[in-house]
Amino acid sequence: MSVVDLPAAIIRDDETRRTETPNATMTTLASPTLGGTATLSLWRVAYAAGASGPLHTMDSEQIWTLESGGAVCLIGTERYELAPGDTIRIAADVPRQFLSTTDSRFTVCGFADAVARTDGNPGGVVPPWIA
Repeated sequence: MSVVDLPAAIIRDDETRRTETPNATMTTLASPTLGGTATLSLWRVAYAAGASGPLHTMDSEQIWTLESGGAVCLIGTERYELAPGDTIRIAADVPRQFLSTTDSRFTVCGFADAVARTDGNPGGVVPPWIA
C-alpha cells in the first residue's frame, strides 16, 4: 500500500522542510509534497524580533496560532496585538501583514494550493512552504 492509499500519513521530524526568507523561517510540517494527497498544509513561522512579513493577500482562509513571543497582525485596516496562545482566523483576499514585537513562533494551517499576492506580484504564487 502506498502513502497515498493510507488513511493516515506520518511525517517524521527529519522529513520536515525549512524555507528561509529575509523575513522569517518557515518549517513545513505537513503538505502534499511531504506525502499523501493532503489538501491542507501545516507549517511553523519563526520571526526574529522586529521582523515583518510582506503586506499580501491569500486566496483562501488561514488560521494562525502564536505559540511564543509577541506579534501584531494588520488585517485590512484593523490592528490586532497577539499574545502566546492567541489564534487568528484570516478570511480569503484580505490584506494582511505580521509584525514580530519579540522573537516569535506561529503554527499555521491553510490550503495547500493557496495563492499569495503582493503589489509586486499581482499574479501570485503558491508559497513553497505550503505546497
